[in-house]
Amino acid sequence: MDQKKNDGDGWTKVGVEMRLSEQRLDPGTQKMGRFSIPKLGILLLCCLVAVSEATYAKYKDPKQPVGVRIEDLMSRMTLAEKIGQMTQIERSVATPDLMNFIGNWRFYGFCRECLSGRGSVPAIKATPETWIKMVNTIQKGSLSTRLQIPMIYGIDAVHGHNNVYKATIFPHNVGLGVTRKLLSYVVLSVLLLKWNGAFRDPQLIKKIGDATALKVRATGIFYVFAPCIAVCRDPRWGRCYESYSEDHKIVQLMTEIIPGLQGDIPGNSKKGVPFVSGKCNHVAGLHCRPFSLQIYNMT
Repeated sequence: MDQKKNDGDGWTKVGVEMRLSEQRLDPGTQKMGRFSIPKLGILLLCCLVAVSEATYAKYKDPKQPVGVRIEDLMSRMTLAEKIGQMTQIERSVATPDLMNFIGNWRFYGFCRECLSGRGSVPAIKATPETWIKMVNTIQKGSLSTRLQIPMIYGIDAVHGHNNVYKATIFPHNVGLGVTRKLLSYVVLSVLLLKWNGAFRDPQLIKKIGDATALKVRATGIFYVFAPCIAVCRDPRWGRCYESYSEDHKIVQLMTEIIPGLQGDIPGNSKKGVPFVSGKCNHVAGLHCRPFSLQIYNMT
């Protein structure tokens, strides 16, 4: 009777139906239900472990050996991405949107700065802070790609950080190639006994490399297209000023700028000075070819 009286009460009717449903459950089903929560927890844990293993990438782990990291990254890259690693694009077109677009299409390239000091700069009279902001903005676009491979930003710093406003500028290579230790030069001029190259000052060139690296790192850049080790034999070549000398022995001495750029600084110098990665230009023997008059050559 009580049930019939309460039929009008919707909540009472629902409650009765739920209790009846519970009574109809099979005891085996009820027993299984009591153990479902621990099993669900184990299943969830397994899923988390699987996801963790899937997201772990050896090439991102700084604790792994370099060779292991490279092999792991290469195994993940498509053919187009590998080809993309051999491309260079100019600063003025390397916007974050473009870098992200290239990456999403599996064709990632690293950006390089202007060549031969053509003045490709983020702004007129750009400050070091402006350069840093530009490099970081482009880098963010690269890191948003599928494999998050950072780009390498390079710049021509062939006689100081020559693209940057108010940076220290040194004589070009043709001028540095004639530098001499003063006392040695006096002795040479009097005696004229020894080979001229023996009196060059490679330690001075090394200090120039050290000073250049400091300025470059101050703008957020880690890679320079320097030095030029061309041995100019034909004055009609349009870039003879980038050559230290027409004598290959003098050019060899001037390569002391490389350890200066890359952190092997002269003795008694301040420790902990930032360094950059250098790159010797250009293709071997290109400057020696007959009628090698082109302005642009390969690096």
